[in-house]
Amino acid sequence: MKQYARVVIIGGGALGAGLLYFLTKEGWNDVALVEKGELTSGSTWHAAGLIPHFIGGLSMAKLHQEGPALYKALEAETGQATGWHGCGSIRLALTEAEVDWFHYVKGILDTVGSECHLISPAEIRKLHPLLIVDDVKMGFYTPNDGHTDPASGTNAMATGARMGGAQIYRHTQVTGTRLLESGEWEVITDKGNIVCEHLVNAAGSFAKQVGEWVGLDLPIVNMEHHYLVTDNLPEVEALDREPPVVRDPRASCYYRQEQQGILIGPYERAGAQAWGLDGIDWGFDMELLSPALERLETSLEYAAERIPCWTNAGIKRVVNGPITHTPDGGFLLGPAEGLRNYWLCCGASIGITQGPGCGKYLAQWMVHGQTEINVRDMDPRRYGKWASGDYAIAKSIDEYQQMYQPHLPGEYRDVGRPTRITPLYETLKNAEAVYGDTFGWERAKWYAAAGVEEEYGFRRNNSFEAVGEECRAVREDVGLTDLTSFAKYEVTGIDSHALLERVCANRVPAKDGAVVLSQMLTPLGGIESEATVTRLAKDHYYLLSGAVAELHDFDWLVQHIEPGEDVAVRNVTDDYGVLVLSGPKSREVLSSLTDAGLANEDDFTWMSAKEITVSEIAIRALRVSYVGELGWELHCSMDRLADLHDALMQAGAPQGIRRFGTYAMNSLRLEKAYKGWGSELTTEISLVEADMLRFARKSGGYIGADVVERKKNEGVPIHLVYCEVDAVDADPMGNEPALSGDDIIGVTTSGGYGHIVKKSLAFAYVNSGFESPGTTFDIRILGERRKATVLAQAAWDPANERLKG
Repeated sequence: MKQYARVVIIGGGALGAGLLYFLTKEGWNDVALVEKGELTSGSTWHAAGLIPHFIGGLSMAKLHQEGPALYKALEAETGQATGWHGCGSIRLALTEAEVDWFHYVKGILDTVGSECHLISPAEIRKLHPLLIVDDVKMGFYTPNDGHTDPASGTNAMATGARMGGAQIYRHTQVTGTRLLESGEWEVITDKGNIVCEHLVNAAGSFAKQVGEWVGLDLPIVNMEHHYLVTDNLPEVEALDREPPVVRDPRASCYYRQEQQGILIGPYERAGAQAWGLDGIDWGFDMELLSPALERLETSLEYAAERIPCWTNAGIKRVVNGPITHTPDGGFLLGPAEGLRNYWLCCGASIGITQGPGCGKYLAQWMVHGQTEINVRDMDPRRYGKWASGDYAIAKSIDEYQQMYQPHLPGEYRDVGRPTRITPLYETLKNAEAVYGDTFGWERAKWYAAAGVEEEYGFRRNNSFEAVGEECRAVREDVGLTDLTSFAKYEVTGIDSHALLERVCANRVPAKDGAVVLSQMLTPLGGIESEATVTRLAKDHYYLLSGAVAELHDFDWLVQHIEPGEDVAVRNVTDDYGVLVLSGPKSREVLSSLTDAGLANEDDFTWMSAKEITVSEIAIRALRVSYVGELGWELHCSMDRLADLHDALMQAGAPQGIRRFGTYAMNSLRLEKAYKGWGSELTTEISLVEADMLRFARKSGGYIGADVVERKKNEGVPIHLVYCEVDAVDADPMGNEPALSGDDIIGVTTSGGYGHIVKKSLAFAYVNSGFESPGTTFDIRILGERRKATVLAQAAWDPANERLKG
């Protein structure tokens, strides 16, 4: 065994082998993989091997393309067959909500170039004559889907990696890992130790235990998953070709042909079981679990109604094995929290599908510092410590049971919640707040009438009018919302300014009380993050960023401190509560509770901050607004948040103060043409494509500045535009294709209805030639083409007169 490698991967399943393969394709060949048994001997070997394109996110759709493409090509490259069966697949829609979902996903797959078709029940029967489709409204047909032999596919990737110079150590037990003083990692095995620069946890079902060696508590749960294989059936033998794989939401099952029988895989809707919660014996290898068929009865009864012929056959084989799941159903791909060069590539529930894509994009991330897709929804740091334990178990079980159900916009299932609440949680709940959770925080989406529950769907729902009233309160009077979920940091020390000048593209505030908005870029110019930076005093800065960025941004700041610098970064998210007071009457309300001057003449202008006292509560008051109105963010000690809220509500009663939620905030920010991190602003693009050059200091000197300058001079092929859309009962949400004739010329990033301007609004990245104001193109919303017109300025207060008043 070698003693040093640039990269060591722990785990030889589909994800580990996929990463090893693509690291060699990126030019890193001093890489090694260590596996305690044979390759695939964890959960990969017993998987059903399904490879779908269908997925509800743009970046995930790009990632899913990699599996079929690679499994088809590997044999020619390596000589190792993958067992690829290109039979296509059909997903069934039984409700109107599922039909809308299919239209939405079709837009995504069309955008990335994955062939798909929406087909009728009659067309489904032509493709799969064994199905009963009387209750089916539509099928989603992806002809380039299929299934592969998991062991063969994984071994083919491993062969390709070896051909690229990688080394694989099988039957080698890793017993521990530790961080050396040099910053390198030591991997301790029963056959010797390896020191490496980069360490990757791709340990599958054992990933949680491997993570514990370095203090991680990963929100990964092993779920028991069955599939059954029938004896040969004459109806299958009579088919002239292999029928598509079918995914059936009523039975919550997948079906595919297996030799001359049928393979049936249920995701039972009730009674699903987690496994190995107290740890898994390291000797568990190429093993299965005892069947528990009683849990599958309902699913199998429905499956028999869908494919009646299988009930005449005996069961040849029952497989029950552990498959990893996470609270949101997504894998963990990227840096581990707080650890430099420790990477995660684990937690996938459909790892055979996702192994190649995970490998490709994590290899890009490790080698180049960013990927060509937006990986925010994959980043392990989307979870904090709040996500482990009971929450992870409850959510993972629920996610497993809902595997084939649509996740509707605005839907946050109650299981496992709440985890992070502010002191206002019960107060706002009693005021009929309808909550969603973001990075564990419970946040009010909107305020309903008593007894009203949100009716989720892709079209405007029963929250529409109430959200409009919240928007009008903010625009005409004054509104209040709890944004305690902001990530908050204090950066101090004599080198704090130098650190921020390095990571921030915008100028760093040079005087006390100044506030700036800045993006942070990768060395390749991608937009890594965005933060509001306030200078409280010399060598003392207060930074705010999005809730989901809390761990990500902390790592970004800390890991850019250079050796010898006197800088401290402290995460103070849980120390401060935040209330946002916005609207033309906000100054009137706030002035009644403080002696501090709040007027422009008092040197309290837009984008400035002061420490003031409000109703005897110490406040960091920032005059900023994400809704485009006069207003303040009021930051106070968490234990005084309820007192501050009560004082503001009482003082604001004569001015008609009203609480508002995140739905109203999104509507209001769209009216102001404010862009969002993670949607408009991602690592896929730079400040040039995003039309954000006004936030880049001309002197340069920040990370990524050379790329921004080059793109500015050379031009870019795509541009972010802000547009008005002729929508009817459904607004753009993001990921809808933009079209000119039959050509897809772009994609939306976010959208919604502007209740005050009475327009449907959206952001979209479009090809050059479509960015000029007045240009029109179509956006396909739930299957219907709607005209979009590029706007020259914000639909509301383009001169910022209200903000600055």
